[in-house]
Amino acid sequence: MKDVSDKISTQRVAEAKATLRLSPSTVFKIKNLTVPKGNVLEVARVAAIQAAKNTHQIIPFCHPIPVDFVSVEYDIDEDCVCVRTKVKAIYKTGVEMEALTSASVAVLTIYDMVKMFDELAEIEGITLLSKSGGKSDFYKKNKCANLKACVIVLSDSLSQLSENERLTEDKSGKAIVEHLLSIGFANENINLHIIPDDESELTAIILKASDQNASDLIVTTGGTGVSPQDKTFECLQSLIEKPLPGVVEAIRTYGQERNPLAMLSRQAAGTRGKSLIVSLPGSTSGVKDAMIAAFPHVLHSLEMLQGKKHVSEKPKRSTTSAANK
Repeated sequence: MKDVSDKISTQRVAEAKATLRLSPSTVFKIKNLTVPKGNVLEVARVAAIQAAKNTHQIIPFCHPIPVDFVSVEYDIDEDCVCVRTKVKAIYKTGVEMEALTSASVAVLTIYDMVKMFDELAEIEGITLLSKSGGKSDFYKKNKCANLKACVIVLSDSLSQLSENERLTEDKSGKAIVEHLLSIGFANENINLHIIPDDESELTAIILKASDQNASDLIVTTGGTGVSPQDKTFECLQSLIEKPLPGVVEAIRTYGQERNPLAMLSRQAAGTRGKSLIVSLPGSTSGVKDAMIAAFPHVLHSLEMLQGKKHVSEKPKRSTTSAANK
């Protein structure tokens, strides 16, 4: 069973189709409610809904998903019944298996109710029509290829080491860089700085990155606590022109679900000019949690800074994969 505990929940939607070929006389019986076992379509509808909600009990590696919605629709021709199902859930993983299982059980139920008098009944195919809601639906990797990032690690202890020792001992900065690479940033477009907890030095690097080098993204790690030397929050507040409180809320909520101490982190996020600035905690685990919570979705703000409009609706990923009888 795949570990999805580090994923964020988004609305997941999947649609599937299954087709059952029948004798015309059987279709006539279904339409006219003369099948001995009862109302075929309504029984199949209930079975399909139950199947969607219990898919994890049928398919071994499926997660138990809190299904929010299941619809079952029929297209009836003279010699077949086509079942279309749609499943929705707000969760960490997709619902395509729920939609496929739902459609499968619907046609199996119909098959069971007519098999006594229709030897020609045959399940032709089970197809996933579309799915949406995953990370790639909100931001594509190729959009990051040309973005410039400045990563700033604030640590008095690391800054006292030699350059080679800094790069070896640094964990939080590496975690940020690795995540940026994983979502499509090019290594040559990421600059890493390791500096002491010094407000003036941090200010100078951010002003240069934003105002002179036109960095698209500036990420800091460290200096977000409540100790006397932690001044990152105050520094960024003075530099940020348009705060993004929702980014901070998302990071803190995700982190606090995993570590209650995340409530003590004083973070800031916002824009300066056309640069996006996000501060992260100093711990490696805190950085990893924050990157998962905010990226790549937060990068949509860069498109807004360039004057692009919001997409009116989430895109759907279509698929032609099918499982035949």
